Amino acid sequence: MRKFVLVGAGSAMFTRGLVADLIHRGEPCELGLVDIDEVALSAAEGLARKMVEARGAAITVTASTDRREVLPGATAVICTVGVGGRRAWEQDVFIPRKYGIFQPVGDTVMPGGSSRALRMVPAMVGVAEDVQDLAPGALFFNYGNPMSPVCRGIRKATGAKVIGLCHGVNHVGHYLAYILGVDLPRLRYSAVGINHLTWFTEVRVDGVDALPRLRELSASWVGADLDREVLGTHLAEADTAPKGEAAACDQPLSWQLFRLFGAFPAVLDRHVIEFFPHLFADGRYYGRTLGVDAFSLEDTIAHGDRIFNEMRELAASPDPLPEDYFESIGGEHEQVVEIIDSVLQDAGRVYSANLPNTGQVPNLAPEAVVESPALADASGLHPLQQPPLSSGVAGTLATRFQWVETVVEAALEGSRRKFIQALLLDGSVTSLSQAAALADELLSAQREYLPQFAAK
Repeated sequence: MRKFVLVGAGSAMFTRGLVADLIHRGEPCELGLVDIDEVALSAAEGLARKMVEARGAAITVTASTDRREVLPGATAVICTVGVGGRRAWEQDVFIPRKYGIFQPVGDTVMPGGSSRALRMVPAMVGVAEDVQDLAPGALFFNYGNPMSPVCRGIRKATGAKVIGLCHGVNHVGHYLAYILGVDLPRLRYSAVGINHLTWFTEVRVDGVDALPRLRELSASWVGADLDREVLGTHLAEADTAPKGEAAACDQPLSWQLFRLFGAFPAVLDRHVIEFFPHLFADGRYYGRTLGVDAFSLEDTIAHGDRIFNEMRELAASPDPLPEDYFESIGGEHEQVVEIIDSVLQDAGRVYSANLPNTGQVPNLAPEAVVESPALADASGLHPLQQPPLSSGVAGTLATRFQWVETVVEAALEGSRRKFIQALLLDGSVTSLSQAAALADELLSAQREYLPQFAAK
């Protein structure tokens, strides 16, 4: 019987989605839930048990705040860890705002991504060491951000064969099918890059190249030379525009980059913007402010708090769960059970995965954790060979992988100096003195989660 271990089970939507998928799978299994937050773990356990009991599923649920109690015998270990939770995430975004740096997400790159990496890399190295010790044969998946630094840090420090998964490429595949007006099964694509800046270099419909059609469609929506005032008008009118045009107008930078580079960037503007901070000085984004009224971080955090509180209340309530809790929903979890099945059944299906570059992308750095197509078969997930990226697309990624190396070293060594270097490489700060001041304030605000710096 398979045993799935979820580390970071307090991630409400992921736990709910994973349990629903296991119920739909219809086979006996064991689900081990782990979270160091007892309140979050209790809510996740209560919700999982109610879901399983309501459907009479043959799923045995166990829970512990100590992952070492749960890991032995694991078939797959799935990590959704977020060190410090939403309260620490807020500081990653709010503190840089004081320096005129506005982030729509703050969990991947920009100062928030660098700060988060300092917390996440050592914690996930610890998880990896326990997986190697107690479940060495388990498939080991990471969903935690920043994806590339976390996976690179784990492999660099432990050699553990962690696989990074994110639903972003799959999500944009759905988006492009919608733009093209075709059913998803007719669409095939290749997407290559770093997590949250993964470039769709090939898009085909029924075997025919669809990139020319996307260029044709986008020409009337978001021209590369369209000024921001005109685009702001398009955004304001998007609600009354045809559906495809409205969807495109909501992603102006992504479409402009597509027209410029000839490849479409995932995961749309909310994440892609953060890889080009120099284009949005003082957070100005087509008449709005990033993280404030464009992709509001406050709204994102409040939504997460509401979802968690709802989960906790439903877990404790004697009332039955809403019927939609048993539906398969989109989100980070949506392909992991299918991927595990593909490996264990030697199905050979292809998914987007974050794995070290062992030559699958010839003109990206060796060993950099690259997001690209991978084959899932009996021996695991293996990246598929890709053609070299264009020099322009490769150029958007090259410095980012060097940032990854630097921030991973800062996290593992507890190095303030390398943290400042990472902030400079990221490109959001405007001076050395600003980088140093911002680094010190972030280190101070997050010090309870940074023991490696305290030791220094």
